[in-house]
Amino acid sequence: MKEMLFSKKMLVLAASGLMLAATGCKKDKDDPAPNTVVNAVVNNGYSTLATLVTNAGLIDALNGAGPFTVFAPNNAAFNGVTAPTGAALTNLLTYHVLSGQGLTAAQVIALSNGNLVKVNMLNGDSVFVKASSAGVFVNGVQVIQADLTASNGVVHGLGRILQPPVGNIVATAVATPGFDSLVKAVTRVSTGATGADNIADVLSNTNGLTVFAPTNAAFQALFANAAFPFRNIDAIPVATLRTVLRHHVVTARAFSNDLANGNLGMANGSNATVAGVGTSAVTISGSGTVFNNGAANIALTNIMARNGVVHVIDKVIIP
Repeated sequence: MKEMLFSKKMLVLAASGLMLAATGCKKDKDDPAPNTVVNAVVNNGYSTLATLVTNAGLIDALNGAGPFTVFAPNNAAFNGVTAPTGAALTNLLTYHVLSGQGLTAAQVIALSNGNLVKVNMLNGDSVFVKASSAGVFVNGVQVIQADLTASNGVVHGLGRILQPPVGNIVATAVATPGFDSLVKAVTRVSTGATGADNIADVLSNTNGLTVFAPTNAAFQALFANAAFPFRNIDAIPVATLRTVLRHHVVTARAFSNDLANGNLGMANGSNATVAGVGTSAVTISGSGTVFNNGAANIALTNIMARNGVVHVIDKVIIP
């Protein structure tokens, strides 16, 4: 009898075990598909970014616990762009990731409240976020698709790649093709100068500046202007050249979304004039009557430096 009772107990336990196993299998089968920030990127059409994340070996990290806030450039943002490889690719991608917080657009707006807020990203560099009812902007780039929620964070779509800074403003100009003339001018007025007259030192070590940077072609056009009395940088008196360079600097960090039509105070004490904000043709000008030098087009905006931001212009603006 004891033996039969034991056997019955064993049958009951075995049956219970099968039921538990079946229940467990059913639960596994009914579990929803994973929805991490990686899945949010893939499932919402950010295929170029997804490929680069795979190439960089970041899938496992971004499938982790997080939480993460990911600013995701869309496919169009990569058109015509040769993506880096290796460590440079990892640095670029992790500059788009905030680790430790999964912030919705509403939370970003509450955090910023219309002010420029510095945020440290996964690669160790910073972005600057400004958010209000007008939208969410990261380094001056507007979020165009917000709140793609995931189990381990939130993804926000961008129409432009966020480029990590390569150094201070002077180092950025040196590293960027097309600014040899600007670098030469800054070097000339800084050689032997001290204090605020050493423009290279100011642009290297002062935090929170904005530079409207004329290209080489902008300087060439100025020297080709018959109304302008000098034919090259070395011919311009140092004091005059220093004043002109200061007329390209704002003593605050001003991204493209911070610009407004009207006067903009420059570091030389005079105003430049911004026009066309809200259109595709934003300009900045000095005195339109001096040397017949008209408004400069702002050709490229929001180049990040570690101590400020650079906007590329196609003319030298004269105070």
